[in-house]
Amino acid sequence: MVVAEKSLLKPYQIGDITVETPINLAPMAGHTNRAFRQIVREIGGCGVVCTEVLSSVLLGNKGTRQRSLEKFPWDAAEEYPMAVQLFGNSPDVVAEAAKIVVDNGATIVDINMGCWVPKIAKKGGGAALMRDVCTARAVVEAVVNAVDVPVTVKVRSGFEDGIVTAIPFAEAAHEVGVKAIAVHARFAGQGHQGDADWDVIRDVKHAVPDMPVIGNGDVIEPEDAERMLSQTGCDGVMVGRGALGRPWIFKHIEHYLKTGEKLPDPTRPERAEIALRYAELNLHYAVIPDDMVILQMRKQLGKYKLDEPGSAHIRNKLVRVETMDEIKAILEPIIAGE
Repeated sequence: MVVAEKSLLKPYQIGDITVETPINLAPMAGHTNRAFRQIVREIGGCGVVCTEVLSSVLLGNKGTRQRSLEKFPWDAAEEYPMAVQLFGNSPDVVAEAAKIVVDNGATIVDINMGCWVPKIAKKGGGAALMRDVCTARAVVEAVVNAVDVPVTVKVRSGFEDGIVTAIPFAEAAHEVGVKAIAVHARFAGQGHQGDADWDVIRDVKHAVPDMPVIGNGDVIEPEDAERMLSQTGCDGVMVGRGALGRPWIFKHIEHYLKTGEKLPDPTRPERAEIALRYAELNLHYAVIPDDMVILQMRKQLGKYKLDEPGSAHIRNKLVRVETMDEIKAILEPIIAGE
């Protein structure tokens, strides 16, 4: 058994905000809505949660602003500390969007420079900003100057394969007042393929020792978090895909870093209860019709792995549900142990 060092489980600062545990939820489009963030908070162990990414252009347009804010509801008090993530490539536009979300309660503004999805990168946003450190610096500097809350950035190793721009950008971001940087240790073209190169995280931390560096990429199990913290010297880890269908992973990582012992996975009835809670919260917070919410939840509910070994019966039923009553009819018998 790996015995984790207690020193690895320690708070760190994002500006004047104390993050109690060094385990953060990565922003993920289509996943990190308020329902999922609340489930993570209820189970515990997570330091910072983050919204899905918001378009700075849509926020800056009076005609689409309210709809954008309604699409990504948050409660700054209940979810504290929480970051609101923005994407865009115009310093003025992103700065104006940052002021809007801060006026609406954001306590941290995070700039997306890590998204590799073509519909964002082709417009010069997300990871595409990593092609030009000067432009990337101008964007974050404009945001830092526009708001009085901490500004953070999430980046990739670089945009073009083999060309690491995360290090010079981190140095530039630190110079203009960015309070923390999260490094997904893959290039944009990799998407989620291949192994993350944690050496990039280590090198970024060496370059900006006075700024919190959050490592991201291939943290699936508690042991991965311990290894990343130990090998790279980063201040925290960020969990993305490893949390889907497993919102308890943050509590498990926290426990492992504290004790060196792994907690058992939730039982099948416990997983079903969490999945049902997630479904109910989605409908509670929804600003779109219930039938659309149900359609969006189908894939996520299947990630809770509620089938008996060797079966896909429950998953096949969940991906076809159309009402909340159908979801309850599937999950409640599992919760009851039937």
